[in-house]
Parts: sequence; structure tokens; C-alpha cells
Amino acid sequence: MPAEVSARNRIAIEVDRALCYGFGDCVDTVPAVFALDDEDTAIVLDPDAAPVDDILDAAQNCPVDAIVVYDEGGDQIYP
Repeated sequence: MPAEVSARNRIAIEVDRALCYGFGDCVDTVPAVFALDDEDTAIVLDPDAAPVDDILDAAQNCPVDAIVVYDEGGDQIYP
């Protein structure tokens, strides 16, 4: 698992920068969790800034499945 598990939500979020095209659907869904950087690629700001269900919705809204969410045991929960 590439990312550190968050303190409250107990999840880790990875954005596949090679897949991300910067559509911003994740940012529109949970702007406290995701943002677009200078290269218009999604980054994770704070994996505890929204409920897990909202974060999973944001991952599902990504048209290219560039967001991968893991549980605290390292198992992939999305996609």
C-alpha cells in the first residue's frame, strides 16, 4: 500500500498520476479531500476531511478510475 493510513477514517488514498487527466470530478465531490495541482492532476489534501462514503463517491466519479482507496489492512476497497 503506497499511502499512509489516515488517523480518523482509517483509509489510504492513492491517485494514479499517470491515469489522472484532471477532470476534477473528485474535487467537485469532496474539495476538502482532493485538489488539482499545478499540472492539473489530482492530489490528496486530507483523507480525513470527509466521510469515507463521500470519498468513495469521489473515487467512483473519476471517469478514468485514477483514485484507489485502501482500508487500514491494505486491502483495496475501490475500485
